[in-house]
Amino acid sequence: MQFAFTPEQDAFREELRAFLAAQLPADWQVKNDREAMTDAEFAYSQHFAHKLGERGWLTMQWPVEYGGRAASHIEQMIFAEEMAWAGAPLGFGFGTQLVGPTLMVWGNEEQKARFLPPIARSEVFWCQGFSEPGAGSDLAGLQTRAERQGDDYIINGQKIWTSEGQYADWMILLARTDQEAPKHRGISYFLVDMKSPGITLSPLINLMGSHAFNQVFFDSVRVPAANLVGQENRGWYVATTTLDFERTGIARVIWSLRQFEELVGSVRRERQAGVTWPSGGQLRNRLAELRIEFEIARLLCYRVGWLQTNGIVPNYEASMAKLYGTELIQRFGAAAVNILGMAGQLEPECRRAPLQGRLERTYQAGLSYTIAGGTSEIQRNIIAQRGLGLPRG
Repeated sequence: MQFAFTPEQDAFREELRAFLAAQLPADWQVKNDREAMTDAEFAYSQHFAHKLGERGWLTMQWPVEYGGRAASHIEQMIFAEEMAWAGAPLGFGFGTQLVGPTLMVWGNEEQKARFLPPIARSEVFWCQGFSEPGAGSDLAGLQTRAERQGDDYIINGQKIWTSEGQYADWMILLARTDQEAPKHRGISYFLVDMKSPGITLSPLINLMGSHAFNQVFFDSVRVPAANLVGQENRGWYVATTTLDFERTGIARVIWSLRQFEELVGSVRRERQAGVTWPSGGQLRNRLAELRIEFEIARLLCYRVGWLQTNGIVPNYEASMAKLYGTELIQRFGAAAVNILGMAGQLEPECRRAPLQGRLERTYQAGLSYTIAGGTSEIQRNIIAQRGLGLPRG
């Protein structure tokens, strides 16, 4: 197979690179723990996103009437690649990557007209309210309740692992609307204003000392019925669409590939300085294997983009990309810190940390990537059942 981009796509890539070179600060560093931003970093990410929105780059594949450019998903993936390679701040992903595409499929015309243009302009920041303390991999076991009262739903319950919830204006929320129905059939999908009375947040600090996640509590929160996406009790199908869009993951793959190339550059400089490794041949082979694996992960993501370009909502294909990409990052992180030796364990704040400690961050953060967005076990089940047609165990 001869795989190549069109001249127009190559020109777009060069345009993006020129923009990034001109706009990003000269000392901007690729941050591995990007989910955890300081207030100043978040403010900068929003400022940067406004510039992208002005050019129509955040939502290129959307219809023009909703703030897009009617471009292909391949062009959108080129955009994601270049943003990740440059380490550009990506604090705008939930709205553009999850909420908008889901509303394209399931939202009514009023919801599309109301919510899509502000997302395209990066005027509203979204978070995701799916997981609960007792419902992670078994998401359909969620217990947050939504009871219809007139023109509103009353929400009570708790969500957990809510990334960047402390900054969010709106949330996509799953809640149980039929307590008697089988668990997959009694769930509904809502759009919730995070300024609504009755919502409180509690920070969760991860093992890297970062405030990336939150617990969110709902105490009789009133949500207009107009904010129900799709049909009542059919929200599970809307949620799976959101997860399929979430699981493509090319930005994370390219972001780690950039670190891989930095690691290779570091090894070369060490060799030129006279440093030798006891197993130099094995090191070369391991680096070659990892580079091949990164290319496989990239092509799996592009397969998802190709399906979307042809009007197909990816399913097990997205799970393949997510599973392979996140487990590759774990393998790469483990290999990297071993190659760097004891110094590979130094944190970013340490003066002698190789490559500013970014690979230490990759090693620690890699574990969470195989859990967030659906565990590797869940992805394998989806691939087995929907891709291979195997029966449930």
